[in-house]
Amino acid sequence: MPEESSPKRSPQNIPYKDLPHIINADGQYLFCRYWKPAASPRALVFIAHGAGEHCGRYDDLAQKLTGLNLFVFAHDHVGHGQSEGDRMVVSDFHVFIRDSLQHIDLMKKEHPKLPVLILGHSMVFAAKVLNFVLPNLSLGSIDPNAISRNKKEMESYTSDPLVYHGGMKVSFVIQLMNAIARIERALPKLTLPILVLHGSSDKLCDIRGSYLLMDTVQSQDKTLKVYEEAYHALHKELPEVSASVFTEILTWIGQKISAAGETSHT
Repeated sequence: MPEESSPKRSPQNIPYKDLPHIINADGQYLFCRYWKPAASPRALVFIAHGAGEHCGRYDDLAQKLTGLNLFVFAHDHVGHGQSEGDRMVVSDFHVFIRDSLQHIDLMKKEHPKLPVLILGHSMVFAAKVLNFVLPNLSLGSIDPNAISRNKKEMESYTSDPLVYHGGMKVSFVIQLMNAIARIERALPKLTLPILVLHGSSDKLCDIRGSYLLMDTVQSQDKTLKVYEEAYHALHKELPEVSASVFTEILTWIGQKISAAGETSHT
């Protein structure tokens, strides 16, 4: 049988023709998720997931965002979740950024009048993302106990087959450090509105990174909210923390969308 007749399959052995996906510049298939609001969308929100996890873990947050009439979209980065690529291996972090910008551009073409917001979690992503970290990464695997104080969420993370539970690869950490250096250089040029949320007891990402961001960026509109005692995954924290985090994000995005709407009507 010629090779073309066997369709490309995800790491979980599902044909990509049966999954929402995009194909990146390297010809790799990336699994996508879309959360569409019931009413006409007011804005687009791209969610960039963190290292070792996948975009399905943002379903709760995405559902709440659709309640604000926001069209939320995401994909599993290369080497993560249901996307192609060696697990947690990337030649350069710019690949994650490039693929994300490709996905954002595709959505902007479909919805040219809508403003775009980017919601990034944990993995140092780009100077354009709403979150910045200076990670304390060892070459061990990510300790599930460091993810959240919520035992149910910790167990969910541990048992999620789409989460990478192996050790950090040296090449990945090197690329992470390179990305941090690039971002630090770019921070003074950043003028976009920024909301940063950080747990004071986050053992995976050093809170000094968030303070550095606040001190360095030129944005007139910048907010840092620190959750006392909270761990790394604020959207998967103790219920009162996660509820506050969702409210903070929804309120902030709501304000930005309203402001964008007023600007477009003047």
